[in-house]
Amino acid sequence: MNENLFASFITPTMMGLPIVILIIMFPTILFPSTNRLISNRLVAIQQWLIHMTSKQMMAIHNPKGQTWTLMLMSLILFIGSTNLLGLLPHSFTPTTQLSMNLGMAIPLWAGTVILGFRHKTKASLAHFLPQGTPLPLIPMLVIIETISLFIQPMALAVRLTANITAGHLLIHLIGGATLALLSISTATAFITFIILVLLTILEFAVALIQAYVFTLLVSLYLHDNT
Repeated sequence: MNENLFASFITPTMMGLPIVILIIMFPTILFPSTNRLISNRLVAIQQWLIHMTSKQMMAIHNPKGQTWTLMLMSLILFIGSTNLLGLLPHSFTPTTQLSMNLGMAIPLWAGTVILGFRHKTKASLAHFLPQGTPLPLIPMLVIIETISLFIQPMALAVRLTANITAGHLLIHLIGGATLALLSISTATAFITFIILVLLTILEFAVALIQAYVFTLLVSLYLHDNT
């Protein structure tokens, strides 16, 4: 097998131009809006899932935090649909790119932090120095808390990138092993194929779970700052 293992993670191009913008915009057609009084089953299920998710995620927020509902629901729908589309054969998953995930994580994290310093200045500053800290440890704790604060967007982006990339690599490796084993042992190839099917089902779950985890952590950062 001479195929590059990371070839599926290379940004696709058409006539020398990157088409990642078109790929990012593609999931929007999966969530059509309808002007009819009675929606069809697909739209009704989508609306029910969105309503249930938003109700569960925004229950902990005050009215100021609930103004982020539309943004957080758009975020979870975008990440979830992008992850699922990336499981299709010969497709590209934008969420395997650390740069894109940082582009989502840093502005959202910065927005929550700025909101906290604007409306809860004393409480936000108090996070850098826990109550009852011994005087000699104050400089060290302030540095540690500052570093932990700035690591939050990195953790968001790296977690999403690592989980999606690892799943794609496993599917690629096991799929290649299945094809290689067909000419050696049909029984072993069949067992490997079953493992591949189970792994693909697991990756469908991981795609949705990672979208939920990413959005939930942003929601918790928002809750801490409002």
